[in-house]
Amino acid sequence: MKLRNTALLLLCLALALTGCKRKAAAPVENIPAIEKALSDTQSPIFVGFDDYPEKLKGLPIGVFDSGTGGLTVLEKILSLDNFDNISGSEGADGILDFAGEHFIYLADQANMPYGVYDACGKADYLRELVVKDAAFLTGTKYYENAFQETPTGVKPRVKIIVIACNTATAYALKDVRSMLEQAGKGVKVIGVINAGVNAVLDQLKDETAPYAIGVLATQGTIASGAYERTIKESVAERGIKTPVTVVNQSGYGFAESVDSEPDYVNVYLTAPRESYRGPKTGTEDADLKEDLMAVYNFDYSDNRMLFNIGPDGRKTDIQLNNAINYARFNLVSLVERHRASGSNVPLKAVILGCTHYPFLIETLNQTIEELRNFTKDGSKPYANLIADDFTFIDPAVYTAIECYTTLHKDGNLAYNIEPMKVNGYISVPSGSLTPDKLTEDGNLTYEFKYGREPGTNDITTKQVPFSKSNIDETNLQRIEKLLPYSYSLIAPAL
Repeated sequence: MKLRNTALLLLCLALALTGCKRKAAAPVENIPAIEKALSDTQSPIFVGFDDYPEKLKGLPIGVFDSGTGGLTVLEKILSLDNFDNISGSEGADGILDFAGEHFIYLADQANMPYGVYDACGKADYLRELVVKDAAFLTGTKYYENAFQETPTGVKPRVKIIVIACNTATAYALKDVRSMLEQAGKGVKVIGVINAGVNAVLDQLKDETAPYAIGVLATQGTIASGAYERTIKESVAERGIKTPVTVVNQSGYGFAESVDSEPDYVNVYLTAPRESYRGPKTGTEDADLKEDLMAVYNFDYSDNRMLFNIGPDGRKTDIQLNNAINYARFNLVSLVERHRASGSNVPLKAVILGCTHYPFLIETLNQTIEELRNFTKDGSKPYANLIADDFTFIDPAVYTAIECYTTLHKDGNLAYNIEPMKVNGYISVPSGSLTPDKLTEDGNLTYEFKYGREPGTNDITTKQVPFSKSNIDETNLQRIEKLLPYSYSLIAPAL
């Protein structure tokens, strides 16, 4: 009897252990791009993680964005001095925190804007693009030019990935993290959304009266609900009792205008064109409102606005044609949305939820001051809705801090004697594409770009080194003016 009970006990224990084992071994549901990166040796995005260096410390830091806007994040990383380089404790020591580190930056310019994919029903393709970005950074190959059939350029792998794109973070941070965890090489990934939320809540932690936080981000980021969800979760986690209102605003054409996408901005035009995809006059959310034209206060000089003159002498077919005016339109739309909601709580901050937006911070600050002082029928409709200590929040610096603390905790800061170095890459349309898939400017047509399907091995874009031929001159001048650290490190290779 005793032997039988012992046998039954052992049988139950074995079954229990088997059940636990089966539960632990449950397969991970990967999107096709992850499977290709991890195990498909014939795929163009296969990484070959088995050959990854065991020690990560000496590898570069990888940063990517849907365009050059992510250089605003890289700039904060390059210029960060928030820690003591010897102890790692908080406090500037006069030495850049990432001194001696090497960086690889990828701008997925050919596939931008990322914020439109979800609206076109292509969220799965967007997730694939983000995984491909991460696969490029962790891989070893790049194309020398758009016509090369097989990539022959050789690059180092990276020790950490910073997703500098809010939309990419919102839709595919979990995918990239899952791929890296399955690879098991210790490479980590961080995104910008949590950094932005932590930044604004840290700044407003002592507020006791109700207030509002604005979120200005791409259509895709707003549609994902990532910022509002993260704000609400963080408010609850921090035990904040003060009522917090979130005002969401899609940045229609804002990022595209910063990167001089021709369907949004074309400095060579003097009249409206049919291919324009920016805001038009109307009553929908993405439209220019005729009754707000005085509030927008657009800059009409140097063809920054395109229009025709109707028989009655009024402007018709109005089109934005400069990043300054896109910034004005979207910020005014956010504050007007807050006013129209009937809320009377002050707007304390606006999170710039796209890395392209800080390029226009001067215009954004100017627009806020104009809104404070705007007068209509003897009253100031926006004055009380904008707090006296209102501020814009750029998540970039908090992202830089998280990058440092993650590497320090893992013992992966390099502390190289040599100076910082940046190798920049940018995606361009594949030279093998047929003319019907390209615009006159050589970019992917809107229909082709947002009509592609995930899961194929088609190579429609290729990552090539930065050069003056693939970075818009206006954008390069903006980088030189506003991002001196980044420009000084990428300019020698242009």
